[in-house]
Order: sequence, then C-alpha cells, then structure tokens
Amino acid sequence: MTLYTILIWALPAVIVLATLEALVMTFVMRRAYNWRSWAASVTDALARDYLVGAVVTVSIVAPLIRLAWAHRLTTVPLGGVASVALLFVGQEFCYYWYHRAAHRVRWFWATHAVHHSPNEFNLGIAYRFGVTGKIAGNSLFYVPMIWLGFTPQAVFTTLSLNLLYQFWLHTEWIPKLGWLEYVLNTPSHHRVHHASNPEYIDRNYGGVLIVFDRLFGTFARERADVPCRYGLTTPLRSNNPVKIAFHEWLKMANDLYSARSVREVAGYLLGPPGWRPGHAAPATEANAWTN
Repeated sequence: MTLYTILIWALPAVIVLATLEALVMTFVMRRAYNWRSWAASVTDALARDYLVGAVVTVSIVAPLIRLAWAHRLTTVPLGGVASVALLFVGQEFCYYWYHRAAHRVRWFWATHAVHHSPNEFNLGIAYRFGVTGKIAGNSLFYVPMIWLGFTPQAVFTTLSLNLLYQFWLHTEWIPKLGWLEYVLNTPSHHRVHHASNPEYIDRNYGGVLIVFDRLFGTFARERADVPCRYGLTTPLRSNNPVKIAFHEWLKMANDLYSARSVREVAGYLLGPPGWRPGHAAPATEANAWTN
C-alpha cells in the first residue's frame, strides 16, 4: 500500500471527524467556527488527493528515488522488530529535517505555507497541505532511507502513517499529556508549532516524536502566559483555495522577477522566506511571513 493509497482511504474519515468537531464547537460549545476555512481545507484535500494526485503520479524526485534504490547499500528486510524500529526512527529523522527545511528554505516554504495559512487551530486544518508538494520535490528528504536499503514503498507508507498520526494534534481542547510530552509530539507541542508568536516561531518540527527537537535545539513548550496566535504573522484573510495554494509561489515569482544576479536568484529560492539582498537573513519566520 502506497502513501497515495493510504491517504486516499483515510481522507473521508478525517474529514468526517473534523466536521463532527466543527458541529460540536458550533452547536454544543457555542463557539465561533470558520466554516469557510473548513471548506477551503476540504477543497485543498480533495484537489490534492483526487485530482492532482491522480494526474501527477510521480514527483520530480522520482528519478533520484529510482537511482538511490538501484544503488542502495543493502536491502533491509522488515521481518523483525529492530528493522521496523529503525525504519520508524529513520523516517522520523528525515521528516524532522524536511519540516525544518520547509520553514527555512523558501522553495519548500511556498508549499508548506498553505498548512500554516489558517488563522484558527482545529481538526479542519490538519489536511490542508497544498497541491504543489510533488512539484516542489518534498520527497527528496527521504531518499537517504531508500539508499540505505529500505524500499520506497516502506518509506512512504511509514510517512503516510506519520501524517495520519498528526491529524489529532490539530486541536485546542486536548491539554498537556504529562510524561508523554517528553517523548511524543502532542497537541500542546503542535499548537506551539502553528503559533505565529515570536516566542514560538520555528519550533517543534517533529512528526510523531519530539526528541529531535530537543536534541537539535528547536523545542519550545506551550506557555500559559503566552496564548498561541495562529496563522501567518501577516494573516492571510482569504478563504479562496486557489489563492491559498499559490499565494506564496506568486510572491516568490515576483521576487525572482526583480532579481539582478545569480546570487539574488539563489537567495530568493533557497534562502529563508524573508531573505532580501543586502539584508541579514531573518533569524526566524517572524520576518519571513510578513513579506
């Protein structure tokens, strides 16, 4: 079973669960709920998985994946606990670096910004990923696992399960979970990741685990005295799925059009999202999200 197949089968279930949460929040809890944002997320997911996913069957990284598998160091059989554990931890490690790059390299941020565009935090935003992931080549970060000897199917199936785990993290009503907070990515940690407060930006990149954030200095805990403010630093107010999907790509294209040297082109493509010629690179996405 492939990543695409698993997500296709899971998508209806997660949309139903997100809708149930929305109904409870609207009619039971009597809280304001952005149904237009809900609709934008559903449109994004359906377009990505059922339209774009069916037409664009491979990513631009596919040749590199085939090359890595053809020249793999070994073949790792998944018949035991140790090999499965190694696959899980290795994939989680690769996901951490992908996710970190998706915030710090503008080319990848152009797609990932879609996931951070909602100004609210609920299950209804969990599957808003954008339709340009295959074009951007997000799967590049998992090529090392394939080169080491894990089959592409095993690597991307594990990734799909990682993404499904993260669905339940997108909620405000689950509190901190005690000792689990030290090991797992939890709703509390993920609220920090989606917050645009300066205290929280560029933190908590893990998928299932939070240990790599603790190891590499990107961990921040949710603070009672700093409520999370969700969305981009300069909020995207539109619920138009097309604008949501391409707004950051258009900004990058405009910057590339104004570039006057190869260095500027490289900076706009590969630098942090807020990179500008003659200015220091922004330390966090606080500056990047205001452009």
